[in-house]
Amino acid sequence: MSALKNLIPVTVAALALCALPGCSDKGQTGAPVVKVNGSVITKPELDRAVKALLAQNKVTQALPPEQMKKAADSALEQLTSAELLYQEGKKLEIKDLEQQVEQKYQKNRASFPTKEEYEKALKATGMTEAEVREMMRKEIVVNNFVDKQFSSKATCSDAEARKFYDDNKAKLFEKGERLRARHILVSVDQKGGPEEKKKAREKAEALLKRVQKGEEFAAVAKAESTCPSRANGGELGVFGKGQMTPPFEKAAFALKDKGELSKVVETEFGYHIIKLEERIAPSNDRFEDVKFQIAQYLKMEQTRKAVAAFLAELRHKAKIEKV
Repeated sequence: MSALKNLIPVTVAALALCALPGCSDKGQTGAPVVKVNGSVITKPELDRAVKALLAQNKVTQALPPEQMKKAADSALEQLTSAELLYQEGKKLEIKDLEQQVEQKYQKNRASFPTKEEYEKALKATGMTEAEVREMMRKEIVVNNFVDKQFSSKATCSDAEARKFYDDNKAKLFEKGERLRARHILVSVDQKGGPEEKKKAREKAEALLKRVQKGEEFAAVAKAESTCPSRANGGELGVFGKGQMTPPFEKAAFALKDKGELSKVVETEFGYHIIKLEERIAPSNDRFEDVKFQIAQYLKMEQTRKAVAAFLAELRHKAKIEKV
């Protein structure tokens, strides 16, 4: 599949929906932060939006104060944009709105294996069922507005798609050599001392000897690896150059034959043993195979720009007050 899928943009509406006003951890309670045409965005809502933004960007550790402030400013801007779109979206009638809300709610609830797991997840959010339904109602209203006013009007001709393909062929549609591999990881705390690292390396060396003597690699990975990939026997899937940490990449691409094992490789994550499953020759995506993806991308890009321009107009006219 083309790398284009990673470039498809998200509209401002979609970015902000995960933290729409009125969906805070404590409902409408909490200190107000901003008023948007009279509608209040509270501190709990902002905190929730910041968490969603950091999770979206895969930030897993504490940020310095100045970066947290930037994240909060960005989250507040998205919350404001979502509220402005919601206020506009309410002007369009959706005849089966409550039915859509119920269907969406039931689908979400059905994604949990048991009632207990659903209730546990609900409790973790700090939201009531009524608040979840309200969040979904606002999401439907905003998406309906964006779809009718912008997405449905976006177009892309074959000529435009072809030009994008030709202009971006080398960057997006030419795949270099790739590998499919497994690994076993013995993790090391980077704050740990030399003795801890020595023990981890010794364990990795012992595991390497086991697979060299004939033990099944996948079985050893399942039993001993500390990477989440252990659930699949250490399977990492297909990857190309630039996708793995440099020491791992260098060792993996040095392997030539299917089934070949690396020596113990040290990275910032710990000590790895790599097994080559397959080398995949360079290839190109044909235009015919990616034309639909390109058209979708270009139409979504049109939508994004149109929504951004519309929001700029709304902000100019709106009464936005920091409290």
